[in-house]
Amino acid sequence: MNRRLPSRRTRVGSPGDAAVPAVEPGTEPAPSKPASLARGAAGRPDAVPLRTAPGQAHRDVDNSDNVFMPTGFEPGYAYPLLVWLPDPRGPAFDLGRVMSRVSLRNHVAVEPRGAVGDRETLVWQAIDKIRDRVRIDPRRIFLLGQGSGGTDAFRIACRHATAFAGVASIGGAFPHGEGLFARLDDVRRLPMLLCCRQQATEQVLRPTDATLRLFHAAGAMLAMRIYPGRHDLSKMILADVNRWLMDEICGAVGTRQLPSRR
Repeated sequence: MNRRLPSRRTRVGSPGDAAVPAVEPGTEPAPSKPASLARGAAGRPDAVPLRTAPGQAHRDVDNSDNVFMPTGFEPGYAYPLLVWLPDPRGPAFDLGRVMSRVSLRNHVAVEPRGAVGDRETLVWQAIDKIRDRVRIDPRRIFLLGQGSGGTDAFRIACRHATAFAGVASIGGAFPHGEGLFARLDDVRRLPMLLCCRQQATEQVLRPTDATLRLFHAAGAMLAMRIYPGRHDLSKMILADVNRWLMDEICGAVGTRQLPSRR
């Protein structure tokens, strides 16, 4: 039987954020999430680290997902997990380079790989596989994406708001008209971050006003930040993403309880 993760306390963004409290009608039922998310903080009792050099990203042992292990890796510590969804139509995504700009020590990260058309399934499979091998805290699983991957991250996280500690999109607009606020009470507890560049495409910038109005009407949490520069994955943006992640990890984890073990 699947068990839902406990609700997180509501937090607002920092004063520097365009943090607006964000109702979109919708009745579509959310697909069920895998039972593995109901495990305790350590994942399976026989969890062992991947054979991946700390501070680098490598293809997983089954030659599918890309996995990043932090430097100074401690097998006994339950790490936060970042699940990255790149833009399949964008430039090549280098997980190791991206994580070197986020943090080399704070997080385990995985980039699910496979058929893009079934991205949500790939996310759950990647989470399952990494938790089979590494101690991951289920209260600290974040979904992040770039470009259309960021839009997909919003889509998946809102459908399964209790499964994630937060969602961040870099250069990917929030998808409107899909009933993603159908489970409004859960979505209101999900911290969300939208990062975009001042010179981003019209497709990214045009919906921002409607997105802010939507989140304000719904009473949901969205921090929107706009940056100079030409690249979504710049050092400035990714360092800011890490600060947002650490604010959520350090500020909220102490108020949540672990789910029951099966």
